[in-house]
Amino acid sequence: MSIPLQKDVRPELAHSSALGTAPRRKRWIGNSAMSLLLLLISAVTLIPFWAIFVGTFQDGTALMRHGLNLSIDWDQAGLYNYIMLFTDSGDFFRWFANSIGLTVVQVVTTLLVSAFVAYGFAKYEFRFKTPLFICVVVLMTVPFEMLMLPLFTQMHAFGLSDNYAAIILPWVARAMTIFFFRQYLLGIPDEIIEAGRVDGVSEYGIFFRLVLPLMTPAMAAMAILNGMLSWNNFLWPLLVLRSPSNFTLPIGLNTLLTPHGNNYDLLIVGAFFSLIPILVLFLAFQRFFVTGMTAGAVKG
Repeated sequence: MSIPLQKDVRPELAHSSALGTAPRRKRWIGNSAMSLLLLLISAVTLIPFWAIFVGTFQDGTALMRHGLNLSIDWDQAGLYNYIMLFTDSGDFFRWFANSIGLTVVQVVTTLLVSAFVAYGFAKYEFRFKTPLFICVVVLMTVPFEMLMLPLFTQMHAFGLSDNYAAIILPWVARAMTIFFFRQYLLGIPDEIIEAGRVDGVSEYGIFFRLVLPLMTPAMAAMAILNGMLSWNNFLWPLLVLRSPSNFTLPIGLNTLLTPHGNNYDLLIVGAFFSLIPILVLFLAFQRFFVTGMTAGAVKG
């Protein structure tokens, strides 16, 4: 007696499986294309860093003749540029230290003052609040070149020429930072502030003990951005500073370019070392960076 064979897979199940395979294939193609695009963008972004690193092993003649290469010629590569930088260029370390100190002071003061101003805009009601905040927003759109001459005249009238205070004071309350902090603070519940007042905490205590710790992601994000702006600032320090001993790193490296000859050897090594503090700053705060930027963008 023969037993009829049954199909293992029903037609409707096979059809359903075929329908489910197509979307998965499309997702795989889309993910692969996106990964390839991100890989290409990453390569384009990292190539300049690698070219600068390779250039630190080349002498000035090779740089002038062939430009920056993407491969190291180990037969001609050497540490001569590094030795020259560390032994014969004492000014470089002074410029580097000046930039480090100035950046730290400027970032700390900008974050604290901007956070305090933004806290007033976000959590207090006072006359002319809206017009003043509109002025802050408008100030974000004004090019620095329009403010450069009035600021320079004002700093000179205050007797702050060739003084680091002239670099710090104009940006102690940066409009971009105030706007970002205000948007972030709008997302902090007012109940936290009211609870502090009920417990008898002073207004300054509420800000420093309750509100400021909640702003850690936003503070980290703005620390990176303001740190980059301060570290790379060239035009304003060039106008204000006169003494070579007060030069920051960008101005100091610019002095290596002279009409009588350009010291590309030290310039490329100095440019490479100037990247290190910014990379360290980003790596230190990068886990807060995306969180802070996202939260600040959606609040309010």
